[in-house]
Amino acid sequence: MAMYASPIRLIDCHVARPSRENSGEFEYLALKRSAGKIYSGQWRIVTGKVEQSEFAWQAARREVKEETQFDSFRFFVVPFISSFYEWESDHLNSIPVFLALVDQDINPILNDEHSDFRWCLIEEIADLLDWPAQRDGARAAENLLKSREELISSLEIL
Repeated sequence: MAMYASPIRLIDCHVARPSRENSGEFEYLALKRSAGKIYSGQWRIVTGKVEQSEFAWQAARREVKEETQFDSFRFFVVPFISSFYEWESDHLNSIPVFLALVDQDINPILNDEHSDFRWCLIEEIADLLDWPAQRDGARAAENLLKSREELISSLEIL
């Protein structure tokens, strides 16, 4: 039986780490887009395009590495789908959301796509991100991290 699936073109990936100052809380990575790049000056998360030979989760792992140089992290599917409409192509994007959980004392090494970064508690990143679906995705990632271990483990990509 043939299966139909709409192509996944884009991914979102939140990067989090345990907070040093706020026990039991997590900090989320916000990345400021560089001048001359699409979405210049906006605070965003790790995003990217899925290449032809990739699954969405593979694209998300690759994009985390490219944009932050992080290569060691726990990796999860967040039970949330981001979406937005592109009027030029009349295309509705349904975007799977992922979460990379890194060590507490790690900082990114940025590529040319970003000019700055911040680690933010959930309330701060929700205020900082311009895109509503990315704010909602951050809240969904936070809910996942605060869930029962059985749920967290079931959504981990090994």
